[in-house]
Amino acid sequence: MDRTSITDSPSAIITTIPRASSQQRLKTRLAFVAVTICVFVAVGCRKKDPLEMERPPAPVTVASAVTQDVPIYLDAIGKTVAREVVSIQPQVSGRVVKIHFTDGADVKTGDRLFTIDPQPFEVSLQQARSNLAKSTALKRQAEANLAKDTAQAKNGEVEARRYEQLVEQGVVSKQQYDQVRTNSEALNATVGADVAAIRSAEQQMKVDEAAIENAKVQLAYCYIRSPIDGRAGQRLVDIGNVVNPGNLGNATSMLVIQRVDPIYADFTVPQNDLSNVQRNMAQGTLRAEVRLPDEPNNPVVGELTFLDNAVQNTTGTVNLRATIPNRDRKFWPGRFVNIRLVLSTVRNAVLVPASAPQMSAKGQFVYVVAEDLTAELRPVTTGQRQGDQVVIDQGLKTGERVVIQGQVAVIPGGKVSIAESAASETAANAGGGL
Repeated sequence: MDRTSITDSPSAIITTIPRASSQQRLKTRLAFVAVTICVFVAVGCRKKDPLEMERPPAPVTVASAVTQDVPIYLDAIGKTVAREVVSIQPQVSGRVVKIHFTDGADVKTGDRLFTIDPQPFEVSLQQARSNLAKSTALKRQAEANLAKDTAQAKNGEVEARRYEQLVEQGVVSKQQYDQVRTNSEALNATVGADVAAIRSAEQQMKVDEAAIENAKVQLAYCYIRSPIDGRAGQRLVDIGNVVNPGNLGNATSMLVIQRVDPIYADFTVPQNDLSNVQRNMAQGTLRAEVRLPDEPNNPVVGELTFLDNAVQNTTGTVNLRATIPNRDRKFWPGRFVNIRLVLSTVRNAVLVPASAPQMSAKGQFVYVVAEDLTAELRPVTTGQRQGDQVVIDQGLKTGERVVIQGQVAVIPGGKVSIAESAASETAANAGGGL
């Protein structure tokens, strides 16, 4: 409305028009302020939405998959066993007069260990020799008598034939002839007795010779020697102890000797692995690696030398035995050891550090880093572990880079930043092996 056209009520015009304009302006300002605040709030909230922020690359450590020949093996816990164990027992009764070794010493075959008082057995030997000398003298006497009696018997036979002719001629009487013939027969009987005496003396000589040999054996038993090469244990008798052989029912054990080089490593495998073991044994000797629990990185290589002929009913396992060298006495009988039986070798297997594979609800996977530094979730199938590495049977190729540290921050398809890649490559190429 134009102010110049209003002439009837100037006072009303003055009071009404300013009030209406002030309210409109106030409403307009309030509306403008509200709209501005909403815009700023909306813009501010939009900038702070985390879903629309760009995620920084995840810091990771990677290693490249490598190719090498790896063994297929079975791991077991076993126990070392001495190859030969001998308990030294006396063969004769007597008093121990000397000990020729020290406890725990290495002994060789034939080394003297104990001496039992030999005097009683030396006396027995001397007596047996005296008996033999006596039998020999009797034989010689019988032989001399035989020679003499044989000559006399021949003369008697000649005399008897001569008297037989004289009787026929009537020169001598029949009584004289009978007397000569009886004398000749007596001489022949004496010859037979001499032959029998000689045979008896020969038999007695054999008995005496056997007694001498027995006395020698008994005397030899007084000097106890080591029957094997091995290590002596703690002696069980002292000087002055009286020991008895086993045939008296109270045998005395004097010492135990064990041969520890080479040494056995006995262990078991489940019956489900038996076919695999037999199949590889048919192709050649299987290698066994034996480790002490406190030296896991220092194996001693031996061979599988025994496979039991039956499965144990109570455990469902099969007993096996490996033979390993033990020149430095590293392994001790009765000690537990870790045994790895190598069955075969896989050529050109793909390996990655054992920390690379992860587990999800769908199975194992690894993060593979592409050239553009994006991470791909790759399902894999793993095989046996080889030290610090693990075999990848499926899902990975040689040279592909996998994440070995920092998997928690990785998003499939997201960017990554590689940290310490050179060290990772070096660790991967160092290999795990056995």
